[in-house]
Amino acid sequence: MSWEEDETMVYKVVVNHEEQYSIWPDYKEIPDGWRAVGKIGLKPECLSYIKEVWTDMRPLSLRKQMAEAESKIR
Repeated sequence: MSWEEDETMVYKVVVNHEEQYSIWPDYKEIPDGWRAVGKIGLKPECLSYIKEVWTDMRPLSLRKQMAEAESKIR
């Protein structure tokens, strides 16, 4: 069984510079470009946390670009 199938695997919630969230196995080093946000737990707990906090799926750069374009229209 791989770590992806293990229901007892502990994960940490990570986020990148575009404010996109993911989960990563707690025992593995976080890849470059990602940082831990402090939530650690089983997969369902971590995914529930992400669902709660990641309310706008657009990357940060797109949100900024759209806000800038909107401000020019006004």
